[in-house]
Amino acid sequence: MRIHQAPDYVRVVLDTSESVKYKVFTLENPHRVVIDIRNTSSARAFSANQVNTGNSVIRRVRTAKRPNNGYRVVLDVGLKLNPRTTLLNPVAPYGHRLVIDLFGDFPEQERPRSRIAKPADGMRSILIAIDSGHGGEDPGAIGVGRIQEKRVVAKIARELKKLLDAEPGFEAMLVRTGDYYVALEKRPRIARKQRADLFVSIHADAFHNANVRGASVYTLSEKGATSETALWLAQRANHSDLIGGVGGVLNLDDKDDLLTSVLLKMSMDYNRSASILAGESVLNALGRVTRLHKKRVEQAGFVVLKSPDIPSILIETGYISNPSDARNLASPDFQKKLARAIFRGLKAPLTDNPPPGTWLASQPKLVTSSYVIVRGDTLSDIAVRHKVSMRSIRKANKLSSNKILVGQVILIPAG
Repeated sequence: MRIHQAPDYVRVVLDTSESVKYKVFTLENPHRVVIDIRNTSSARAFSANQVNTGNSVIRRVRTAKRPNNGYRVVLDVGLKLNPRTTLLNPVAPYGHRLVIDLFGDFPEQERPRSRIAKPADGMRSILIAIDSGHGGEDPGAIGVGRIQEKRVVAKIARELKKLLDAEPGFEAMLVRTGDYYVALEKRPRIARKQRADLFVSIHADAFHNANVRGASVYTLSEKGATSETALWLAQRANHSDLIGGVGGVLNLDDKDDLLTSVLLKMSMDYNRSASILAGESVLNALGRVTRLHKKRVEQAGFVVLKSPDIPSILIETGYISNPSDARNLASPDFQKKLARAIFRGLKAPLTDNPPPGTWLASQPKLVTSSYVIVRGDTLSDIAVRHKVSMRSIRKANKLSSNKILVGQVILIPAG
């Protein structure tokens, strides 16, 4: 029996030797959740007293035999809960499972305030949302030595958060704050709700060939961006979301379809450009501390990358199926080394080109920033947006003409 506490529900998992027939109901005064299972007995090694309830609302677990070869599990809980149940078939490393998700009015968990004081002019820290993959009943990849992806990436995420929170002008939030599962579509929504400036999803890869190894960084593909923009436009009537991006937010409810389409595409194009910049910077930093699987930022249609208003990258920290990578990823020292590399990679482009309204954006800009050319860009447009001359851009990049290419990275001199 395992218990996973999430911010908005508790998941209780019973491992069974085969699929079971069951009944779940609640009782009050005091609040209890009762699970009756037919034709079932407890394994010799099972003891209700040894079930780890963690920091969940479950105060105690009790069990008893029932008539007609039945078995009862009682959860003593601290508030009224609504159970939802499902049976799961075996998927390595688990066998048959009875899953009970308990929903209720849990106290809302607030994100800690920034360490940097917010002055009257509204300046804020740059907020980075860190998403550690998998969690709860989804262990992710199982690596050499039975190490689990969900545990490795959670440790790297926590180390990365410490580094960002300690850096002036930055703060971080964890999308998954404990060992529980968050639906893929919900992860960027959590970041969007907190108005994050960048979304970083951390994973560890696996492959059937144990010789494959190395870290990778992904951003959303152009095809994925185009399809997601179309989806948001089609579902606009059902969205209450605010489209953010550079310099503020925009409500699309009162915009016609053509204008909405243009605004969404502009938002997605900017965020793809910002994602590629962040991805390249992180990949370069990772290349200094570990082997790279691919020496360029890859593009794919991962669900967690499909937010049209937050630059997003996905980091595969290595191949947990490779003995050397697995040994490194299981090492606390190497986890910290990866976190420091990711931190350096994230810090550089955001310091060069901080979001408007942030504390870093108010600081004197003494360095050159980078920009990735996207479709529709011209050198004159880029110069106007960055408040520099075309001549200075050409000089900084040693360009003999105004010709630029999609995907080309150029330097923007300080304005």
